[in-house]
Amino acid sequence: MSKGEYMLVSADIRELLAQQPIALPVFHPVALKLTLMLPDPYSDFDDIVRVISEDQALSAQVLKMSNSSAYMGLKKAETIKESAIRLGVRQISVLAMAASQASLHTSDNSTINALMHELWQHSLACALGCWWIAQNTAHQSILEHAYLAGLLHDIGKLYLLKGMEQLSHNKELHILLDRKSLIGIFTDMHVEQGCRIMDHWNIPPIYRTVVANHHAESCDPVDTLLTIVRLVNVVSQKVNLSLDPVHRTTPEAEMLDLDETQLEKLGAVMTNYRDVSI
Repeated sequence: MSKGEYMLVSADIRELLAQQPIALPVFHPVALKLTLMLPDPYSDFDDIVRVISEDQALSAQVLKMSNSSAYMGLKKAETIKESAIRLGVRQISVLAMAASQASLHTSDNSTINALMHELWQHSLACALGCWWIAQNTAHQSILEHAYLAGLLHDIGKLYLLKGMEQLSHNKELHILLDRKSLIGIFTDMHVEQGCRIMDHWNIPPIYRTVVANHHAESCDPVDTLLTIVRLVNVVSQKVNLSLDPVHRTTPEAEMLDLDETQLEKLGAVMTNYRDVSI
């Protein structure tokens, strides 16, 4: 390093990240629209189908997913509308959210790209884990909310990775990108930055609460959605699908009345999707 140059230390990087523009691409436009529409019980079927169908590449991916062995009906769906009729408009919406968000987890920086890949595996596994818990407990009424909360709970980490990617393109800065430092930044900043994003985009409060409290020391047992996400987040650590270095106990399992056998099944469900690419 030549005279006058310096290596930014962690504190400098954190300050720069906190100053990054809030409009960094952490939501696919389709995912953002559907996130705002899904909690509204009066969202129009045709409007949701239209939003998904506007992106041809996304529509093709959603159709591929909906016609997979996990969702396939007696007859192959040829259009998003047919899939929505067969699966339900809310389930097709969460499939579209997952497919659209997956495309944002890439980078031309190898260190960041590797972490983005791991983050996507974690987010998708948590979404599916939350869905499984809701489906297999007395909470089927919040299936789609559980899936989306699991998918978005770590949105602050994606924001921080996008911010780091942008900073790395500035040749006047000398940033050493290493996994340990990035995970340390995640630990300290992702909840705060995640809440900042949720507020900026006016994401419904039920998801903002999950982002804000999924690492809190305790949670309100009445908040079932938050309890589900917190449990799934802990299980993700046990099955090596987490970027969080701190492990904790799982009182949420007792709150949700899940025994050890069910927790093992949950871990297996999440692990099955370790290498899913959508």
